[in-house]
Amino acid sequence: MTRYFIFLSFRGTAYHGWQLQPGKHTVQGVLAKALSTVLSVQTAVTGAGRTDTGVHASLFCAHFDAVRDDLHADRQLLYNLNSLLPDDIAVSRIMKVRPDANARFDATSRTYRYTITREKDPFVSDTAWLLYWSLSLEKLNEASAILMRHSDFTSFSRLHGGNKTNICRVTQASWNEEPGRLIFTITANRFLRNMVRAIVGTLIPAGRGKLSMADFEAVLNGRNRGLAGQSAPAHGLSLTAIEYPEELFI
Repeated sequence: MTRYFIFLSFRGTAYHGWQLQPGKHTVQGVLAKALSTVLSVQTAVTGAGRTDTGVHASLFCAHFDAVRDDLHADRQLLYNLNSLLPDDIAVSRIMKVRPDANARFDATSRTYRYTITREKDPFVSDTAWLLYWSLSLEKLNEASAILMRHSDFTSFSRLHGGNKTNICRVTQASWNEEPGRLIFTITANRFLRNMVRAIVGTLIPAGRGKLSMADFEAVLNGRNRGLAGQSAPAHGLSLTAIEYPEELFI
């Protein structure tokens, strides 16, 4: 058997996240069905992680095994696969990897973007959170910088999420302003369930001047989900990058 990484993007609006769930419409389920049809054999796919209901990905990765060893070079297969997939899922490439490569555990970093729109726009209503509140970009970035001084993100983890550890290494956390929008970008070696949405939901009060920098840091130090703010809506969140060691690829 040959192992492959498959890279894709999806709009998560119609799905109960990536991961298979009984009786639920998931990205993993749809992709596995299409891949099994194209390869004429039942094929399981293992994703780089799970995404919540409604969360999007401009880049996602999964791995699968196949008898054929030339899938990475088969452009017709890629075309056939995308023809079977719905409009909200698109496969960009398939790459041959080492037999022990794992899309989830071999990832060295992941990057998420959270988008806030400042004006009502029907063309971004399912990919951005509409907020009219006045927000200070300076305060948002000052609070975001605090994240990189910490490693325990228990306060931003879903209760009873089953994590073996709540330790993460955040290497980037910043806000940028674009016409009519605010974009939060965060990169870490790993993320806890609901972590980014909980962080954004707590950063917003800081940006409004309703939560001081000392109080924001106290949330982190408290290691208690009850101290953080409500999670930001899922539809504003997108996974945008996953990094892997070059030596995984053949």
